[in-house]
Amino acid sequence: MTNTASTRRGEVERKTRETEIRVVLEIDGSGQADIITGVGFMDHMLTLFTVHGFFDLNIQANGDTYIDDHHTVEDIGICLGRAFAGALGDKSGINRYGHAYVPMDETLARVCVDFSNRPFLHYDVVITDQKVGTFDTALAAEFLRALSLHAGLTLHVDLLHGQNAHHIIEAVFKALGRAMGDASSLRSGLTGTLSSKGVL
Repeated sequence: MTNTASTRRGEVERKTRETEIRVVLEIDGSGQADIITGVGFMDHMLTLFTVHGFFDLNIQANGDTYIDDHHTVEDIGICLGRAFAGALGDKSGINRYGHAYVPMDETLARVCVDFSNRPFLHYDVVITDQKVGTFDTALAAEFLRALSLHAGLTLHVDLLHGQNAHHIIEAVFKALGRAMGDASSLRSGLTGTLSSKGVL
């Protein structure tokens, strides 16, 4: 993992017997996405995350999708979380908190985040459909759990209402991008970390 403070860049490579993944993240980007994971629905969701968070993100992944998408999706969450952790360093100068409400037709999702160094996922999203195309909808939570753990992120995700599974997950990823973009933004006048303790 590498980090350059001036560019706030995180780069992670991870290879296991199940997956091989490379992630390059620029926090201060313009929403440019180059994402090929082998899981088409995740490519779509991560592109939305990138665009609405105003990051630049390159993800290249190869995984054992002949079994299912679980290992690939979870390991992308691990790598993306580590890329954020590397890019933000000690989190000096950032807003730390962010939240977003995002509508998608009949759906409304809320995501609240805190780069707290205390990983926690609250996920209150009920999806009745088990699949969107070939994608297992339960994997959205697995991705978010891995992201939260490895980014040091307190993450609360709530579905306020919605029916269409694609719309629900799409609203969540758009809101996630917007909330994490706000939380990772630099706050004018802030030196050090935004904490009464002086450290996160």
